[in-house]
Amino acid sequence: MPSLKTLRNRINSVKSTQKITSAMKMVAAAKLRRAQAQAEASRPYAKRMGEMMGALAAAEAANPNAPALLVGNGRDKTHLLLAITADRGLAGAFNGNISKHVRLQVQALEAQGKTVKIFTLGRKGNESLRRDLDSKIIGTKNFVGKKTIDFADAEAIAQTIIGLFRDETFDVCTLVFNRFHSVMTQTVTETPLIPAAAPTANDNAAPEQNYEVEPDDGTLLERLLPRNLAVQIYAALLENSAGFYASQMTAMDSATRNAGDMIKKLSLTYNRARQANITKELIEIISGAEAV
Repeated sequence: MPSLKTLRNRINSVKSTQKITSAMKMVAAAKLRRAQAQAEASRPYAKRMGEMMGALAAAEAANPNAPALLVGNGRDKTHLLLAITADRGLAGAFNGNISKHVRLQVQALEAQGKTVKIFTLGRKGNESLRRDLDSKIIGTKNFVGKKTIDFADAEAIAQTIIGLFRDETFDVCTLVFNRFHSVMTQTVTETPLIPAAAPTANDNAAPEQNYEVEPDDGTLLERLLPRNLAVQIYAALLENSAGFYASQMTAMDSATRNAGDMIKKLSLTYNRARQANITKELIEIISGAEAV
């Protein structure tokens, strides 16, 4: 059995850890409220923009002069996975779920004879995927030191992706991120970026209408397509941020409660050891008195 001093040191150490995890839980909860509000505010705009691009892609599918960013380049040999994780850990399986999903997607695509490349957004994802997929990572970016992610950051990432596409580095690009649903639930989600996702039967899109476009369709799409990529990336970053703080808050709450349970067990062990020492000393005193 450990000595009383060792047990006291362990109890004090666990108490210090409990204070840290409790503070981290409160900080994560405060940041979650803002991140959740931003994520929820971005959803309608990103959803409608994606539906509009999908409808345009379906309408322009037979047009040989349609922008490649909209309908693709006609090939699907090389796939780029744009994986979004957090820059920090202590959030349970939040980052690990993205890394696991990316690995499974790489295996599935390579089984189909595709070439897979990865672009990571977030330090944790880059560190995890580099262990076994380093040769497939063609770019990375993190936001270490930034308090908030701005739309300008998403625009810069979108321009990088567009440059890679125009250099024929890849044919198809898919965004992989954690979508925030609630404090307890975040799900790994895939969103096609290039080409635009085709509309589905579940989309509540407005009926087709004829629009007058000025100055022309080409000029409009030239401005709209890069912005759509930035909007989808920015929305995914916000969803990922809200999911991270929710997961971290849950993980720190669990750690705080586990620390409390450990303190109770150590305190019980300490009291029993102390009681045993007192009993032993009493027995020695009584035995000595009887011997006298």
